[in-house]
This record gives sequence, structure tokens and C-alpha cells, in this order.
Amino acid sequence: MTRSRRLHRVAAALAAALWLGACATAPEAPVADALPAPVATAPASPASAAELSLASAVAVATAHTDMEAEARPAAEAPIDDLRPEARIDLDDRGARISLWGRVRGGFAMPDLEGALVRKWERYYAERPDYVQRMTERGGRYLFHIMEEVERRGLPAELALLPFIESAFNPEAMSRARASGMWQFMPATGRHFDLTQNVFRDDRRSVLDSTRAALDYLTKLHRMFDDWHLALAAYNWGEGSVQRAVRANQRARRGTDYPSLRMPLETRDYVPKLQAIKNIVADPQKFGLVLPPLENHPYFLAVPIARDIDIELAARLAELPLADFRSLNPQMNKPVIVAAGTPQVLLPYDNANHFVKAVRQHKGPLASWTAWVAPKTMKTAEAAKLAGMSEDDLREVNDIPPRMLVKAGSTLLVPRAKHREHDDVSSRLADNATLSLASDGPTLKRVSHRVGKKGDSVQGVARRFGVSPQSVAHWNQVGPSAHFAAGTRVVVYVPQKAKGGASKPMRAATKPARAAARKR
Repeated sequence: MTRSRRLHRVAAALAAALWLGACATAPEAPVADALPAPVATAPASPASAAELSLASAVAVATAHTDMEAEARPAAEAPIDDLRPEARIDLDDRGARISLWGRVRGGFAMPDLEGALVRKWERYYAERPDYVQRMTERGGRYLFHIMEEVERRGLPAELALLPFIESAFNPEAMSRARASGMWQFMPATGRHFDLTQNVFRDDRRSVLDSTRAALDYLTKLHRMFDDWHLALAAYNWGEGSVQRAVRANQRARRGTDYPSLRMPLETRDYVPKLQAIKNIVADPQKFGLVLPPLENHPYFLAVPIARDIDIELAARLAELPLADFRSLNPQMNKPVIVAAGTPQVLLPYDNANHFVKAVRQHKGPLASWTAWVAPKTMKTAEAAKLAGMSEDDLREVNDIPPRMLVKAGSTLLVPRAKHREHDDVSSRLADNATLSLASDGPTLKRVSHRVGKKGDSVQGVARRFGVSPQSVAHWNQVGPSAHFAAGTRVVVYVPQKAKGGASKPMRAATKPARAAARKR
């Protein structure tokens, strides 16, 4: 029996048991301020969901794991953990075909030809190490994306789009503040029901961002009835493409993708995708080797019923923290709030470890909880009420120095022992906000463009004489984040007194002035 088929059989019962457990701990519906997802999955029987606890899920999963599939024919048709009503095809044809072969078989867009396509083919062919890293990283997510693409009847080329959007990095942040594997801007993300709050940013969620991206691309194709124009609109904006089409219509010129006037980034966008498509179709032609990808899921969606620290979850899953975060990158804080994120993604080999370990774990699962400020206050006062140091409060909540916490703000604070079973409510999980006000001199907003070599949060902080936590908070990134070359970084510095007596901070250093002149 091959390892691949053995993994499928082990996962069959685990996925079924975990999914039933997930139904029993489903969160309340989030506040609806965006378009709903158009496809609903089949609900489980309420009675079955209520009867199956986490412990019984473990028992069922363990019993099935220890059995040979020949003794249990039902395990021959594993359940897809993300679509319980569907079955994974494990016949000989499905087991033999590679995931790359499945992608090639789904290509359906008309090919684009021309010098730009050749340019990007050469670009990738000359960077085999980059292509290797990108495709290996994408292998974690590609099976799930292909499942969703095929379920909707969309062309397989769309599954390759994250290669050119983010190099399949779910934590990518663009210079324009687009985030995640599919690079959603904040407003567009909210329009497609991607929650962005204190606890999480679903633009980075593997599942939610894929759903939203395919919803958006489907909408754009219905609007333009042309995949190349739909892709241009995904990059440039639907209104911009509509205006370009109307301008060409008035001028009696063609309205296809090559005929439109558009920014250079959008002009290169579809040729980049075409180049990736050509490489996937025939990597040897370009002197490249794609990493082998088997045609089965890389991860399971494992339900969680309680809030849990991210580091503890990774440890219980016997998974390195970096690997855990690569599958669950949407968390903004060191704790997963079950009411807003009722499941975690784990590789097949780690899902069973996690379910068993959670059952056997002694002590609290979460050391953090949410606290809502009853009034506007200094961080020192908030820290005292929360029972923690001011530095720790500011660090875990990304609060810059000399800032007031406004009334109604949600802060992450240590969970008291007598409240270790009080998890964060669904209302806070979906609507938590942090509002700050200046507690000192008036601050001036400075937009700094990062140089060609890039820079880190710490580097920008040193340049402007501010704290790394401040830079991270102002730019909605982590304190250890790095900014790509050309990124515009927002920094706030004290404004000069009216008489001009106060000295400017180091923001007015020579490198900063040089960067300003280049803009």
C-alpha cells in the first residue's frame, strides 16, 4: 500500500469525525456588511452534531486509523474535510495523476501571445531557485484551490493566479496595502466578507481569501464576458477597465485586452499569468523542474471549540510554529479566538496528533482574552486595570508610545485564572476594534518610500527615532516585518512648534530627504 493511499485512508475517518465535531461548535453568524458567499455547503444533522464530542471524535479517528482499509470498505471513499458532501476520487486514474497534470487538464482560457509573454517566460526561466521556492510553497494550497475552481466550473488558470499576485505567500503585503495570497485591498476584502479586526485579517486566510477571490473573479467575468478583461479588472479595478473599454468604443478601436490603454503593471499582468501557464504546461521547455505534487489534500480543517494560544496549538499538533502559521496566517494576535476562527488547518500527519493532544491537555488552552476599555485612558491606567505592565500591554496590542486608548477599544490582556473558561464572545470576535488618540504633541504624517534594498520595521524606526511598535501599528504589520523596495511606509513625527524653535526629529535626515525628492 503506498504512503499516499494510506494517508487518504487514515484521513477518511479523521475528516469525518472532525467535521461532525465542527458542526457542534459552529460560531454565531458574523455581522453581515458584505456580499454573502454564493455557495452553501450541506449542513450536518443537528442530532449527530450534538451527540459527537471532541473526545468521541478522537475515539472514532483512532479506531479507524488503526484499521486496515480492507476491513472497512467505507474508508475507500474519504470525505473532503472542507466539502463534507463531496467525495475524493481515489480510483487508479485519480491516484496516478499528479496535481500538475490535473491543473494542465483544466486549462480553458484562450492563450495570449506576444513579446510581453516571452519577456516573462525568460524572467522566470532565469530564476529557477525563485520558481522552486514559489512552487513548493504553492503546493500547500494548490489542491484546495483546484477543488474550488473545479467545483465552480472555472478555468484552471485561476488556480495559478497567486503565483503572480504574491508568489503564493499568504502573509504578503503590497506597497498599496493589499494583503494575503490573493492580495485583497482592505475595502475590497470587506466587500467580499473578509473580516479585518483586532484578532484576525481574513484577507490572509487560506480558505476565506480563496472563496472571496473566486467570488470576485466570477463576478468580473460575468461583467466583461472575457477572462483577460476580468483579470485586468482584478488588478486595475473594474471601473478603470470599463472606462478604458468605453474610450476604445468611442474611438472605434478594439476592446480586447491588448487593445486597451492601461498602466504598465496591468499591461504585464496577464502576460505574467500566461508565462506561468506555459511553464506549468511544459517546464522542460524552459529548463525548469517543478516539484512533484500529489493529487490529494495537503491539510485538514480541524475544529476548535475553545480559544487557544497559537504556540500551544502548534506544539499540540507537533508542528513547527512557522509551518502552523503558514496554514493559519490570518491571526493578528498570539491567541486563536474560536468564536471567530472555529477551525485550524493542519497537515494530515498532524491533525490526529492535535485532536488527541487537546483532549489530553491539562490546564488552560488560552492565556489571553479580550478586555473592552470602559473609558478613554492612558495605557498605564489600562495596563494597571488589566494586571500587566504598560510595556507588555503596548507590545501585544501594537500601541505606539504617547497614545490614549479610546473608550470601547478591545485590548488583548492576560486571562485571569478564575476566568480561564470564559472565551471571547462571537460579538467581540467579529467586531473588535482598537481606536487610539494622541497623548502628547501634535503628530505629523510622513510618507517614506523604502529604498531599493528594502528595509525592516526596526530599520525604519531607527531612521525616524520612533519605536518599532509604532511603525508596526501605523502600517498594520508585525514588529518583525520587512518592507519591499518601493513600499510607502507611514510614520508620525512630532510637528514643529509655531515659532520653529523645536528641532526636527531624525525623520529629517539626509536619506529621508533624498527619498522624498525621488517621489
